[in-house]
Amino acid sequence: METEKRLPEKFYEVLQHEGVVAIVSWGDNEPHVVNTWNSYLVVTEGEHILIPAYGMRKTEKNVKVNNRVKITLGSKEVLGYKDYQGTGFMIEGTATYIESGDTYDMMKEKFSFLTRVIDVTVITIKQTI
Repeated sequence: METEKRLPEKFYEVLQHEGVVAIVSWGDNEPHVVNTWNSYLVVTEGEHILIPAYGMRKTEKNVKVNNRVKITLGSKEVLGYKDYQGTGFMIEGTATYIESGDTYDMMKEKFSFLTRVIDVTVITIKQTI
């Protein structure tokens, strides 16, 4: 299970199938977890992960104190290691919230419900199964 800086092809395969995404943030106290869906993640050419945010207010408060986040996602539809039925990824990165501009407008066209966009700069990505 090697850690990579670039997003592997298997990660993009997972995004083609629906699954739950968990986003973990922590500010001054205990960790906070919020969920979204694989189909809501948009990867930019620079390999940033963009996530539409409607609620996620606690996550935003945490990111203002500590911009580090951890994200897990997966799909049982994509073969993992040793042809295991399903695979997942653990991503560590830094997050910022976007409330206007070209990136915001592009995401708003795709996801009309969003009020902000979470922009995650990937630091590490690791296939977990």
